[in-house]
Amino acid sequence: MLQLVGLLELSEDERRVRHLLVTLFQEVFTEFFPGCAIMPFGSSVNGFDTRGCDLDLLLDLEPTKSLQASTQDAPGAGSGSGAEDSILSDIDLAAMPAPEVLELVATVLRRCVPGVRRVRAVPTARRPVVKFCHKQSGLAGDISIDNRLALLNTRFLQLCTEADERVRPLVYAVRLWAKQQGLAGNPSGGGPLLNNYALTLLVLFFLQTRSPPVLPTVARLRDLAGDEDRAVVAGWDCSFPRDVASLEPSTNTESPCSLLSEFFHVFGDFDFPGQVISLREGQALPLPPPTAPETSDGLKLGPLNLQDPFELNHNVAANVNEKTASRFGRCCRDAAKYCRSLQYRHKSSKGRAWGLTRLFQPGAVEPGAASAGTFLISIPLDGTGSSSQQLCQEPGGRGPWFWEVCTAIAFILRDVLKCSCAAGKPPRAPSKESKLPVDSAPSEELPTESDVEEPSAAEPLSVGSKRHLPEATNGTTLPAEKRPRTNSPEEAATWSCAVWHRVWTGRRRVRRQLQHGDGPEGPDGDSLELEQKVSEAIVQQEGTEQPLQPLLRFEASARAAGTRREMRVLLRLVPSPVPPSPLFRDFFHFLQSFLPATVRRRLGQEPAGCPEPQDEGGGEVFSTS
Repeated sequence: MLQLVGLLELSEDERRVRHLLVTLFQEVFTEFFPGCAIMPFGSSVNGFDTRGCDLDLLLDLEPTKSLQASTQDAPGAGSGSGAEDSILSDIDLAAMPAPEVLELVATVLRRCVPGVRRVRAVPTARRPVVKFCHKQSGLAGDISIDNRLALLNTRFLQLCTEADERVRPLVYAVRLWAKQQGLAGNPSGGGPLLNNYALTLLVLFFLQTRSPPVLPTVARLRDLAGDEDRAVVAGWDCSFPRDVASLEPSTNTESPCSLLSEFFHVFGDFDFPGQVISLREGQALPLPPPTAPETSDGLKLGPLNLQDPFELNHNVAANVNEKTASRFGRCCRDAAKYCRSLQYRHKSSKGRAWGLTRLFQPGAVEPGAASAGTFLISIPLDGTGSSSQQLCQEPGGRGPWFWEVCTAIAFILRDVLKCSCAAGKPPRAPSKESKLPVDSAPSEELPTESDVEEPSAAEPLSVGSKRHLPEATNGTTLPAEKRPRTNSPEEAATWSCAVWHRVWTGRRRVRRQLQHGDGPEGPDGDSLELEQKVSEAIVQQEGTEQPLQPLLRFEASARAAGTRREMRVLLRLVPSPVPPSPLFRDFFHFLQSFLPATVRRRLGQEPAGCPEPQDEGGGEVFSTS
């Protein structure tokens, strides 16, 4: 877990680049707003930084407003006050509406800071910001002008990392696990996924509830705060010690790996919709009476209620929907089960992935998913519609619906993303008598729901361990060729795929350009027609000639899984060659968010207005290799 932190945290060079960029911003903005201060907060400085994380900045204009006020009160003070020397000395910041101040900041960024591009003011956000990118460093970031609570949240997280050395490894591990399971996303990307801040607070809450506790509650921190630590922002008491020496050392001796296992165990059976997770009190609080959608304190309730430690009317996980909250609990249960297995504690004698490595793989705790160089994408389907009810009437919950999903997968890979796809067997519903040829089935079977059930107490099975061979009616063991298969060959589809262009890079930018160019009569923002045009535009930008060799090759196989209530298709990708290249990892990360939503859209199950897929990532990932 310590190695994981070293792999994911910012390097010293990256920290130095961010420091230089903050210094550059400070110099430029001081010319326009004398006395102002640029202060970084968030992931870059809160102790949980990751490579490529955004640069969040607060532009403090209060000193500038004070200078302007003093100049107006004493007009004979001359230019020595500083405010009169400002380029914007004729603008009264105190009287200017916040959206106009935001636009002014955006103008300064756009015209006066070298290397800054793609500047955009977002005054309608919960915390209004100016977004930007810096060309030379490749950093993206935000500048806010009224977000002092974020500064104190950052200092609080820093204090937690200093209070106990186990905090950082545990947070990094949980965040990577959630990302690989498709439970977490970019905090600015919208959608129903958990953001890193919410996951971090869940870990801190868990550590507060251990016996004995690893971290103190926020209420206890308030009691330990000295006079110099007192702070009230926007009416909220944000008092806590700034010096970690003021804290009492924890007497808890649990190891980080043991804490990780217990984290999954605790939240696997947690009543998320029925309680409010409070870091201030260090316990789950009962919900208030359902008199209104929001409580008397303004806390918006939902499937997962996670209260900010200081801004008590802010539900940090308010965007999470019921499906994501339920899947988070289910994934925690699967992870807790894996953490009880021998594969979590002991190295595999057969060279298979084990320990944390397997836990951090996409779909890693799915039984049967531990073969080297394999990547899994789960495509959940809506089991509540009338069409789905009809599909569930098929024997075993399988049938034509599975082949409709396979057809959608092939269409998206081939027609939307411009990949070459040669199918081992056309994805269509076979007749009752027909069977796919043996060589069209994948080398390893994906699990059905029966494979994932808990073993009995009398016969414990660790994840990845062999099951007893089924017995015939006379008590003898059936030979291999007569063992019943959990998935029949009719329920598999395979493709050999090649990727020729980087159609996953820059999709958001190209999509916006096409939507703007087509005007109101252009394709809908959620249509597959638009996604096809995006890929075609990227291909044209790279050049009309076909490359001599594809960028990537991989084998894909799809299998049905799940239950009647939670139908899904598991898509397995095996890159060639193994181990996979970083380019394949980038492509896979894109497919993780793009493919499931687009398949559902193709099948008419994805509602309009769904969030854009995160397509410009490319951070480090732990695969099975």
